[in-house]
Amino acid sequence: MSLLELTRKLMEECDASRNRFLKMRELGATPNFFEEVKPYADKIHQLLIDWKELAIQWIEEHRPKYIHIQQIQNVVESMDKFVVESFYKETSKKRFFQSVHSVSFILSTLLRDLEEKNREEENNH
Repeated sequence: MSLLELTRKLMEECDASRNRFLKMRELGATPNFFEEVKPYADKIHQLLIDWKELAIQWIEEHRPKYIHIQQIQNVVESMDKFVVESFYKETSKKRFFQSVHSVSFILSTLLRDLEEKNREEENNH
């Protein structure tokens, strides 16, 4: 999967985590950690590992103005955490939404840069 596709997928996961969090609070549900939470979180974690590697390579190659390697590492840490937290109604709503918002912001900034570079490359060919 390309960096562009992975970034879009992670943005979708931000929305999915938000929706899951609200649904779990509404239902007052408590999921089974080993049957529901862990397998799902592991799947997202693998996407994050793949994304991080490609994103760091891309940053080193293109030197974008507004995205830095530290932000990529922060996305991975935050997202690993909030994906799991999204399953639990006890999670602090304010902190959860702040985490999702900051990750979404970094992902959308990267996505904008990626799409811009793609357009430039297409116009040069």
